[in-house]
Amino acid sequence: MNQPLAYIHPGAKIAKNVVVEPFTTIHNNVTIGDGTWIGSNVTIMEGARIGKNCNIFPGAVISAAPQDLKYDNEDTTVVIGDNTTIRECATIHKGTSDRMKTVIGKNCLIMAYCHVAHDCLVGDNCIFSNNSTLAGHVTVGDNVILAGLVAVHQFVSVGQHAFLTGGSLVRKDVPPYVKAAREPLSYVGINSVGLRRRGFESDKIREIQNIYRILYQKNYNNTQAVQIIEAEMEATPERDEILQFIRDSQRGIMKGYFSNN
Repeated sequence: MNQPLAYIHPGAKIAKNVVVEPFTTIHNNVTIGDGTWIGSNVTIMEGARIGKNCNIFPGAVISAAPQDLKYDNEDTTVVIGDNTTIRECATIHKGTSDRMKTVIGKNCLIMAYCHVAHDCLVGDNCIFSNNSTLAGHVTVGDNVILAGLVAVHQFVSVGQHAFLTGGSLVRKDVPPYVKAAREPLSYVGINSVGLRRRGFESDKIREIQNIYRILYQKNYNNTQAVQIIEAEMEATPERDEILQFIRDSQRGIMKGYFSNN
């Protein structure tokens, strides 16, 4: 912590074994957990709450004021969970009076040049590939992967275990366990590879597939599909989670893929 070429405000609370490289600036009202590494030319502004064993690479800016004209210097925060890596030049903005915080969960990887805007809530074990961007007020579940150049519209929700392919424009809510691709963004199957990697059994994967076949491949509207799924499919945590996600959706869920060929 005696890095002469870095500026660390006396009011910052830095735990043991934190490494701060040269030319980094850490403002007042910042906490950083044990074992975290802060690369050179990083800026960590007021309201940052960074967990243990994180890695923040050069050029990243954490907890800057939101790019929201309604923001009025409220005392808000950015919370970054343990073991999360923020790569070069990523930007993560603090919350506004809506949620009062922006959250990145544990064990996440936010790659270079990603942007997470104000009031976003990101779960654990997420991977955001290069240049992916979340607008304000986005909610992302656990174990979500965004491929490169994904852009997510404000107030969108992405369910856990979803996979969004590169260059996707996400205007509607993306239900859990699915793969999303094409333009406009559409359901193209479930994220079976990701589910197997995370220990889902084949029977559970088939159950999720059958739910989404009713929703996306049987020509029902969403209301009809929900009623049929609830009536015909055994109640399980996964079934109930999918149904609740659809019912709670404010923007509406994405459509199924339709080919004119």
